[in-house]
Amino acid sequence: MSQSESRTTDGQGRLFEHIADTIGNTPCIRIRNLAPEHVEMYVKAEYFNPAGSVKDRLAISIIEETERSGELKPGQTVVEATSGNTGVGLAMVCAAKGYPLVVTMADSFSIERRKLMRFFGAKLVLTPKAEKGFGMYQKAKELAEANGWFLARQFETDANARIHENTTAREIIADFEGKELDYWVTGYGTGGTISGVSRVLRKERPNTKIILSEPANAQLVGSGVAQDRDENNAPAVSHSAFQPHPVQGWTPDFIPYVLQETLDNSNYDELIPVPGPEGIQWSNQLAQKEGILTGVSGGASFAVAMQVAEKAAPGSVILCMLPDTGERYLSSPLFESIEEYMTEEEVALSKSTPGFQMD
Repeated sequence: MSQSESRTTDGQGRLFEHIADTIGNTPCIRIRNLAPEHVEMYVKAEYFNPAGSVKDRLAISIIEETERSGELKPGQTVVEATSGNTGVGLAMVCAAKGYPLVVTMADSFSIERRKLMRFFGAKLVLTPKAEKGFGMYQKAKELAEANGWFLARQFETDANARIHENTTAREIIADFEGKELDYWVTGYGTGGTISGVSRVLRKERPNTKIILSEPANAQLVGSGVAQDRDENNAPAVSHSAFQPHPVQGWTPDFIPYVLQETLDNSNYDELIPVPGPEGIQWSNQLAQKEGILTGVSGGASFAVAMQVAEKAAPGSVILCMLPDTGERYLSSPLFESIEEYMTEEEVALSKSTPGFQMD
């Protein structure tokens, strides 16, 4: 759009029958100010989903797939273990479709996520942070077995990767039609995004290099140590390489079964670890230099994309996943340095004119 033209919009060209119909078709946005001059960088902004994260896709897929199979009965309570985004997505979908939801979550994750799930009507059972993701997972299994509830099993279900194969990947293919895509960069939480998208990229964009990332101090994939699993492919124990890290939503303390497909088939080209503080730094930079508000996981993915960009050949095109919104982290270390009242500079601005000053 030229500077002489006023911005206009045309509407969606349709009316939506259900909030779930607005999930997906998230935009790929060019990075203008932070990208090195010799490359084109884009981010896929998953916070445009209605509940603010990529996990909205997973939530609707789990519910609709099990409705069709008959595994989920009308009005049955759904229970799931989550660091937050899957819980928020499930809370939205369950509210719209009339399913009670109970979420188990370690008490180390942000308060915003707890309140959002409860605001959607879900019940929240906190587990001790010392027991990590494995503890909240086991608690969800206990509750499901004791009460006859439906366990969503986001870390094992086929519905996880399938929704990314059918939606996320198809959107990327469509948006980059007629254009090169040299690198696609993502982290992993459940592994659904990379497993689903890589199925399509390997077939239809075989020249696209797939870059996977995980926290530098919790390199589960990088360790080469296999995950012990039970008869249902759920984790049997916490992974020995796990250490607590600040990238909420990434890398639980086990290798999810959904991710195992990617590892077994070598459906990534490079694994690049990233320190958590770099995720915080680049999330801040995206907000202040690009106006793009994403969480620590988005910042961490972008940190890796910037590493890739620096070494990439001139003219390379890079796409980076941004899983969620930064508003989900207000009580986390991401916003720790953001003043709640006024900074010294802001106080000085206030005092520069005589009226309406705070005490």
